[in-house]
Amino acid sequence: MQKITLIVAHSDSLMRRRLASSLSARSEIELLAQTRDLMETYSEVEDLEPMAVLIEEKLAQKAEFEVMRALFSALDVRWLVVTDRARMTQGNTSPWDQKSDLFSMESDSPPDVIAEALGSLTRTARRNVPTRAPAAPPSPVATGSNGTERFILIGASTGGVDALITVLSSFPANCPPTFIVQHTGGGFGESLTRLLDRQCAATVRPARDGDTVGPGEVVVAAGSRAHLVLTGGKPMRTALRPGAPVTGHMPSVDAMFQSAVPGAGRAVAALLTGMGRDGAEGLKALRDNGAVTFAQDEASCVVYGMPRAAALLDAADSVLPLNRIGPALLRASTKPASRTTRRAGVQ
Repeated sequence: MQKITLIVAHSDSLMRRRLASSLSARSEIELLAQTRDLMETYSEVEDLEPMAVLIEEKLAQKAEFEVMRALFSALDVRWLVVTDRARMTQGNTSPWDQKSDLFSMESDSPPDVIAEALGSLTRTARRNVPTRAPAAPPSPVATGSNGTERFILIGASTGGVDALITVLSSFPANCPPTFIVQHTGGGFGESLTRLLDRQCAATVRPARDGDTVGPGEVVVAAGSRAHLVLTGGKPMRTALRPGAPVTGHMPSVDAMFQSAVPGAGRAVAALLTGMGRDGAEGLKALRDNGAVTFAQDEASCVVYGMPRAAALLDAADSVLPLNRIGPALLRASTKPASRTTRRAGVQ
């Protein structure tokens, strides 16, 4: 019988040791690691690929957990959130019980009950998950042979990690040059990029200052202290610009979108799920200057904030469900560039 490989993640050292000690004593469980925060947990999950993670509710409630949740989903890791009985008896409903891929267990549950729950969760887990999406057959979308020389811009925030996986999974290996800003906690940008690279046939890498980006390349700005801006050129060139937050964020979707306005006639842009309004003004400016623009619809958003702000500004040519945005971006990239492209800056 295969043992359940497990990581215990809890910020309280006494609770962490108690859970680890009681569960590692069971013959059906192999304890791989104990972690105290999200960064440490993320690193251990990437390195060890456990079948399950037992994680403290306080850690799972942090905004950065979304990135971890996407990693867990991609690697088919199951997790159990350790909840507080006292908080639950006050009439609050556990948010984990409302999600099909998250499960909860009270912190004072007996070890045999926790072990049984872990066994149930991991019994149907898929193992040997491919580490990278299979390469799609060559497509004329990004070769430049049709003369469009289009590029793609994507902005996302809350719920954006899963959304980006969905969008990028439809991209072929020779997709148009693609630029992404994703709001996430500091220190998670590299991990997010590695996750997306495993799920995309194209090459996904972090945005770097002065880099050129051509067909088949996707660059991601996330968790950095600089804005990703496009400086033009063929192939496209990027810059990382420090400074104040724009629309409350660093890096900012608006900063990236606005930098591409001079070359908007070649741009295809999408604004995905997220809280607030970062990217809405930039998407509007892109559309006004000839870009093809999309926004995610309310029904498929985790948080209908940024796309809603864009819809109110009439910034999107089309409002689409998430599963249609990737194909729509690619189709729009095959069309000739608009003649309204400005002559300065990105061209």
